[in-house]
Amino acid sequence: MADRQPIPGLALTPPAPRRRPVQVLCGDLALRIGRDGTWHYQDSPIRRKELVCLFASCLKRVNGEYWIETPAEKGRILVEDVPFVAVELFWSKGECGDGAKGKGDGQALSFRTNIDEVVTAGPAHPIRVARDVVTCLPTPYVMVRDGLEARIGRAVYYELVALAVPERVHGERVLGVWSRGVFFPLGSAEE
Repeated sequence: MADRQPIPGLALTPPAPRRRPVQVLCGDLALRIGRDGTWHYQDSPIRRKELVCLFASCLKRVNGEYWIETPAEKGRILVEDVPFVAVELFWSKGECGDGAKGKGDGQALSFRTNIDEVVTAGPAHPIRVARDVVTCLPTPYVMVRDGLEARIGRAVYYELVALAVPERVHGERVLGVWSRGVFFPLGSAEE
C-alpha cells in the first residue's frame, strides 16, 4: 500500500506557537483610592461597584506601591491609606477545628470589606493596630490578600473592643481578641 493522506490535499503541519501578549507599562494611572475606600477616576468617584470590584481583582502591591495589573497592561495608582475598608464584623463561637480550647473557645472573627470580600482573622489574615502619628489614636487593619490590607472601620473596631479579653503578651497586660486560635492585641489594658 502506498502512503495515503487522510484527506486529499490536507497537509498536516504543526500549529504555529502562540505568542504571549507583551505587557505595556502605562505609568501612573488616573486612579486613586481614598482613605474612606472610595475609588476615584480623574478625581470623580467611581459609583459602579462592579467596576470597583473588577479593578480590585487586578490590584497588586509591589515594593510598597499599588499597581493595577492585567495580562496586557500595568499601571501604578495612588492609595491614600490602604485599598479596602472592613465595614462589617461577623462573630462565631464554637469549635472551628483549629481553635484552641480555652483560647477564645474556637472563636472566629470574619470581616466583610467595602468590595464584599470576606476574610476570617487568623494566621493568614492577621489583625494589626497602628497608632496615628498626630493623634496617637489606634488604627486597626486586617490582611485581606497578598499584602493588601483593609482598615477596620471605626464602628467595626468598637465591636472588636466589645469582644476583647485581657491577656499577657511579653509580660504586658493587653486587651485583644481571639480568632482561629490566634490572639490579636488591640491595645494596653491600662488605657
